[in-house]
Amino acid sequence: MDNDSRILVAGANGMVGSALVKDLENKGYTNIIKGVRGKIDFTNQEATNRYFLKHKPEYVFLTAARCGGIMDNITYPVNYLLDNLNIQNNVISLSHIHGVKKLMFFASSCVYPKGSMMPIKEEYLMSGDFEKSHEFYSIAKISGIKLCEAYRKQYNCNFISVNPCNIYGADNKSNSLSAHVMSSLIHKIWAAKKYQIGQVECFGDGSPKREFLYSDDLADAAVFLMNSSENSFINIGTGIENSISEIVNLICKIVDYHGKIIWDTTKPNGAPRRVLDVTKLSALGWKPKISLEEGVKKIINYLNQNYV
Repeated sequence: MDNDSRILVAGANGMVGSALVKDLENKGYTNIIKGVRGKIDFTNQEATNRYFLKHKPEYVFLTAARCGGIMDNITYPVNYLLDNLNIQNNVISLSHIHGVKKLMFFASSCVYPKGSMMPIKEEYLMSGDFEKSHEFYSIAKISGIKLCEAYRKQYNCNFISVNPCNIYGADNKSNSLSAHVMSSLIHKIWAAKKYQIGQVECFGDGSPKREFLYSDDLADAAVFLMNSSENSFINIGTGIENSISEIVNLICKIVDYHGKIIWDTTKPNGAPRRVLDVTKLSALGWKPKISLEEGVKKIINYLNQNYV
């Protein structure tokens, strides 16, 4: 990408999209097209086509998606399947029609089968059954990966897919049903400390292990890959896993919270482990910069500065 290339960030008001916009601006890119909810509905094909005609993007980061936590996935399977399929199909197909030079589609680590060997390699995709708690989201994301692959095969389009681990950042949603696990836990414990609440309820039993990457690191990796010659499906992560109970203990330590943690075992745990093999990305020369503790502290500082 050149500094004046027309770069579309589809989903620029989301956690990943906003981190991408910030990263691109910090690196000197001056022609960023911010595809934000409220101004463009990427589920609408006609509206998306008009948007491409107007802005003529040369590069596309497709971060726009319907996403959320376990309970949101279980409650709204139709929305998770249809919304994501429509967004992906419209943006990817119209990128081909309008001659986009390179597109990057953001998948999710949940596309991999339950029971995968750890760490999870890219070649494990579609080698087994989905985890039931997010199977419809997984199906949609795999469809996006395969659509990019199909356009590469049939039309030689430079469309690639990246597969991030669990992402967290300072502007993620805090609603307990829709938020991802990290943001939900941080907001709950931070609020309990602030308002002197004696106990915090957490989903599951705390045993599942997850890999977390700060959104700024994901943005840095995405721009790195967009400027590389890599054109295959690739994992983005740290390669480090922590149990949910370890995450809770870390947050409690950082906010100095000494209340009681109650584990609601009537709520689903999700997959017992999920950590990605990042050998391919590491071999290209990219490494994460922000540690888990540093990332959690960034969010706590953000909350302290922005919420009274």
